[in-house]
Amino acid sequence: MNELFASNIQIIKGVGVSRARLFEKLGVTDVGALLRFYPRAYEDWSSAVTLADADTDAAVYIKAQVVSPVTEHRIRKGMTIYKCKAADDNGSILQLTFFNNRYIGSLLKYGCDYVFRGKITTEYGRPGMNSPDFRPYEPDCGLVPVYPQTEGLTSRVIANTVRSALELMGDSISDTLPPRLTVTYRLPSLKEALWGVHFPENSERLASARRRLIFEELLVLQLGLLRLRSRPRQQSSAPVIADRSEEFFRLLPFEPTGAQRRAVAECMTDMSAGSAPMQRLLQGDVGSGKTAVAAALCFCCARSGMQAALMAPTELLAEQHYNTLTKLLEGSGLNIALLTGSVTAADRRELYEKLRTGEIHVAVGTHALITGSVEYNNLALVITDEQHRFGVGQRAALSAKGRTPHVLAMSATPIPRTLALMVFGDMDISVLDEMPKGRLPVETYRIDSGKRTRAYDFIRKHVRMGQQAFVVCPLVSEGESDLASAEQFAARLSTGELSDCRVGLLHGRMKSHDKEYVMRRFVAGEIDVLVSTTVIEVGVDVPNATIMLIENAERFGLAQLHQLRGRVGRGDLQAYCILVSDAKGQNAISRLETMVRTNDGFEISGEDLRLRGPGDFFGSRQHGLPTLHIADLVEDTRALSVAQQEARGILAADPDLTLAEHAGLAWQVDLMLESAEII
Repeated sequence: MNELFASNIQIIKGVGVSRARLFEKLGVTDVGALLRFYPRAYEDWSSAVTLADADTDAAVYIKAQVVSPVTEHRIRKGMTIYKCKAADDNGSILQLTFFNNRYIGSLLKYGCDYVFRGKITTEYGRPGMNSPDFRPYEPDCGLVPVYPQTEGLTSRVIANTVRSALELMGDSISDTLPPRLTVTYRLPSLKEALWGVHFPENSERLASARRRLIFEELLVLQLGLLRLRSRPRQQSSAPVIADRSEEFFRLLPFEPTGAQRRAVAECMTDMSAGSAPMQRLLQGDVGSGKTAVAAALCFCCARSGMQAALMAPTELLAEQHYNTLTKLLEGSGLNIALLTGSVTAADRRELYEKLRTGEIHVAVGTHALITGSVEYNNLALVITDEQHRFGVGQRAALSAKGRTPHVLAMSATPIPRTLALMVFGDMDISVLDEMPKGRLPVETYRIDSGKRTRAYDFIRKHVRMGQQAFVVCPLVSEGESDLASAEQFAARLSTGELSDCRVGLLHGRMKSHDKEYVMRRFVAGEIDVLVSTTVIEVGVDVPNATIMLIENAERFGLAQLHQLRGRVGRGDLQAYCILVSDAKGQNAISRLETMVRTNDGFEISGEDLRLRGPGDFFGSRQHGLPTLHIADLVEDTRALSVAQQEARGILAADPDLTLAEHAGLAWQVDLMLESAEII
């Protein structure tokens, strides 16, 4: 079975080179990926009603017989409509209208029964449907799968391809679960489950298939995580024996929080063990003091005669870290250097030499830290900021500059522990759940668009006081939807409500150097109001920015809103976040009220995970996140608990999954870890 699962999708009848490219856009390149490409919804075409019983406010299914030939009507150049009539079981007539579809005449046969799906319209008092979906009537048609689509690849084509794949696999779909589990939990075979989830005869078959596939996916996930955490690590060649953190803390002009002290102690325990190198994730809200923890560890490394390197995703963020570390380590006698792509060739050669000889104790930079020319004297600690923005290859390249160095990954994205273990594989986790004394929480307000003018007056007032503001929009350019775009807002504000302010524009489609230029101007105070998309979600500190106004706030996830809010309140001034939304849905209102109620990033991320599920938690797939195709960590907590228990039992009896009954599970575990880039 494994060979067929791994086969290119083009072995399936009807899939040529061009169609394979379309499937690739959906992340489907082989037969196994196609069979795991589950429907996002199902349509019950067996629930057809008569016109008399039809709901006029939503799409309905009507069983009717075509009772007139399809006629063609040319309305104007480029517009042709096709019409015919169909009668339901009571004889009531339904007028069907199709636009620019010249194939309708061959698809709808006079005298044949069909099920039409669409919203009922009324024209001259007669019921009709415009461009309805339809299919020949079958007494037992079952549930029809609806798949995620891409242009040129309809749900029906995907369904036909999946059916061909299942028929091709035939009886070679052997079970991947040990017989004991299928018997104990009364689960269908893998073959039955795959057929049942793609083409269920009824809701009971669908539920049974989903239960089997969810359990299997969570079991494979738990087996993979447990194996990651139990596998032996290489011996560290750089134990940091002396804990000099108290000496570092005495250098600080402020008292570290208890959470910072705890995190440093946890890291020092890992780094001084003298066996496996530290692999730790440091999580903390914006402003919780992650950089101070990093500085303490760099200090201890340097005092032990070794080097540390901190890598940031952008030059501006690297410069910020360099400036912060320089201040925190002032008076320590440590030599700190900044290495980015903007460093001149002459300065770069000098930095390379000082890194090679060990004269530089702490190197801060971008991916320039991992270029082939860089050599370290004794690299003992590797720190990556905003961990999820680096690929596995980049992180590994930096670690390879040392001899199995310790690794600390920092993230300002609060992630519930369960999900953090998924994202960061076999890392231990430290959490900064305490904010430094004196930091003012951001005051957050939810308003509707009718109060927008007052909000801009509020911004103008603070700009006159010498402060700055962000205005965030969900879209980049006009035409993406009916929502106003960042470009529109920037143009409107600069000539309208905020014409007396210096307005700038920043979005993800700009070239990197243009984005850096705009951000530098904002940091320097040359821009009063920065209109932006979520490209500023993770960015540099601008202590003078005190107002964050977010348009169409209901369009963002809670975790994303919290990250955006974290761009203000970085100084001593009171900061404000204004959420503009006309949303009426209870779910949207509940999410926005959560933002108003609390500034706790971990509470917010937990609520976001509960409301949206892990599939949308990050907005887009991040490096290292195993993809869950059908399970949901929130909805399927009971199955997750059972899977955890069974995974422990399986590995206790067969740690390497070498028994024949575990061969299918071993194959899936390897596949999952490989696709998640964490093996």
